[in-house]
Amino acid sequence: MLLARNISKLYRLYPKPSDRIREALPFAGPRHEEFWALRDVNIEVARGEVFGVVGPNGGGKSTLLQILCGILDPTTGHVVRRGRMAALLELGAGFNPEFSGRENIRINGEIMGLTRDQVEAAMPSIERFAGIGDFIERPVKTYSSGMHVRLAFATAIHTDPEILVVDEALAVGDAVFANRCVRKFEELREAGVTVVFVSHDLGLVKQLCDRAIFLMDGRIQAEGEPKHVIDRYVGSVLEKQKAEVAESRRLGALNASHRHGDRLAEIMEVELLGPDGSPTRAAVSGERLTVRIRTQFRADQPAPMVGVLVRTRTGMEVFGTNTKIEETPLPACREGDRLDIEFQFECALTPQEYTLTVATQHPSGHSHDWLDDAIAFRVLDARARAGVANLAVTVQVKTSPAAEVPAE
Repeated sequence: MLLARNISKLYRLYPKPSDRIREALPFAGPRHEEFWALRDVNIEVARGEVFGVVGPNGGGKSTLLQILCGILDPTTGHVVRRGRMAALLELGAGFNPEFSGRENIRINGEIMGLTRDQVEAAMPSIERFAGIGDFIERPVKTYSSGMHVRLAFATAIHTDPEILVVDEALAVGDAVFANRCVRKFEELREAGVTVVFVSHDLGLVKQLCDRAIFLMDGRIQAEGEPKHVIDRYVGSVLEKQKAEVAESRRLGALNASHRHGDRLAEIMEVELLGPDGSPTRAAVSGERLTVRIRTQFRADQPAPMVGVLVRTRTGMEVFGTNTKIEETPLPACREGDRLDIEFQFECALTPQEYTLTVATQHPSGHSHDWLDDAIAFRVLDARARAGVANLAVTVQVKTSPAAEVPAE
């Protein structure tokens, strides 16, 4: 069991390190700002329960898990832990980079209270689960981030914990390892192990968790059945994105990571519109989106074209097209003319962050005005899928009776 009552965590933020000393001087006034990472958080996780924590970055999730594990002391409140606890909070935390993977397994096992014989008995299972091959004998400093998390997770779950706390560790693993971890979570739940984990994979939270909380600005915004908690979280993200869009429109902002072209035509405005026609920076996978581009021409252009390009957050090109490819020729434009062009498409993308690049061009492909990453947007979905394309999949199952064996 894991119990937290009235947990709050206060940090004092100083503009300069020297302000700490000045504040300690007699008759000196405060030189810090107070930041409450958590405020009055109460949770109770029963034995064998899988408990999810969702929320935006900076909402207090990692701070809460560190307090639950005893790494941080709360400013107010207390935590009750009943059972052996294992935690996977930070990539590579607790590993000595100079030691081999096998040596680190032995050290972590003994820190968790296991005997050397118990660690050696669990070693083959840990090696199989981690699946890093001969790297188990090499120094941890030579590991990739995925190998780090494989070994750390495999070690943590094989120390026979009664409480397991995981902070977004599966995000750096590949799909095969993530599926292996999901099956292990289900096994742990059946074995009565209490699991608390933070994840941005909302589908995984819905699939695994018995209960969840939505944590934002250091406070619990929603608690209960994962589906309802996730709905509140998604709704909050959408509202925040709408507010950001409204503010950028008010300021007349048009941002781009890189802009180039001869400017014989200039893109004046770019908007991403949701199904209701209102500007958005977040979309639900599968819904209808519109990209609206407003262009003004600085010189006569007999055959202009306009294009769009969707990329992932890391820059991988997902899809691109233009009016020429779509066989929608634009009219000849004279100096001073304006055009509004709309590209409409189904948002068949998996949940993650994307950017939208737009351009107006000559028929040859040379750019009038090219704006890289003019809009960043997020796709949300309650189901976890791999890759970037969210294809419309149907599944059919046919059962065939067992073949009859003829009597002799």
